[in-house]
This record gives sequence, structure tokens and C-alpha cells, in this order.
Amino acid sequence: MSSYQDLHAPFRPRSARVVTLVLGLLTVAGALVIIVSLPRMEGVVFGPADQAGTAVLALGICWFLYRQGSVAAVPSERGMVVRNIIHTRELEWAEILSVSFGDGAPWVQLDLSDGGTIAVMAIQRADGEHGRSEARRLATLVALHEERAGPPDR
Repeated sequence: MSSYQDLHAPFRPRSARVVTLVLGLLTVAGALVIIVSLPRMEGVVFGPADQAGTAVLALGICWFLYRQGSVAAVPSERGMVVRNIIHTRELEWAEILSVSFGDGAPWVQLDLSDGGTIAVMAIQRADGEHGRSEARRLATLVALHEERAGPPDR
């Protein structure tokens, strides 16, 4: 893989993906144990509606864990798609003014040309040095595309 491809590789968290996978497996296993075991226990009233409710709750938890585990930021020549837990946003490089990862923030923040900010949950402080390295790579990408765009018109 060339250095250009390395620089433009998708950003994905490490720790969050492992944690969400483990929690997802535990959720499914726990729900199955509850659904199968509780109706068979003497003196416990746990009917089909309770079983269905347990399954729906487990599915909701698994959906949330899937969204958490699939956060990513995918750069391209044109810009970057930032997928967080709930929202996905496509940004052009010109919209991104700066990258910050300071003050103990849990993930990278992008300052945008419209005055707003957006979190990039794919680059997380929980990933330690890997997260800091990925923040530097994103800042390099932003600077690279800023140079290609040239100075702003005045």
C-alpha cells in the first residue's frame, strides 16, 4: 500500500469495536438464557410476552452496540464521511478548518467553516497512542487538502 493510500485509509476506533463486540455477545447470550430458562423455573411467571419483550430489548441494545462499533471517518479526495452513533455527515475538505484533540476530549473535534463543530468518534482517546497518531494523520490530511485548494480568495 502506498503512503497516499495509508494516509487516506478509513479511521476506526480500536477499543470501542472490541468492547461493543463483547457486550453484543453477552447481550445475546444473556437474553437467550433469560428467554429459555425463566419460563421453566418453578414459581416464576414469565410468558410469551415477557420473552418477546426480552428479545426486543436485546435487539435494541445490539442495534446501539452495532452503531457504536461501526463509527468511522472515511476520507476521499473530495472530503470525508463522518459516521457517528446516530448521525452521518459528508464534509468537503474546504469545510474543515481545524482538528482538535485536547483538553481531555474523548474524541477528535473538527472546527467547521460554518462556525460549528463535529465530533469524529472514530478517533478516540481510549485508543491511547493509536488515537493520538490517528488525530495527527487527520490533521495532516486536512492540511494537505488545504494546500491543494490554495489560498482563500480575499
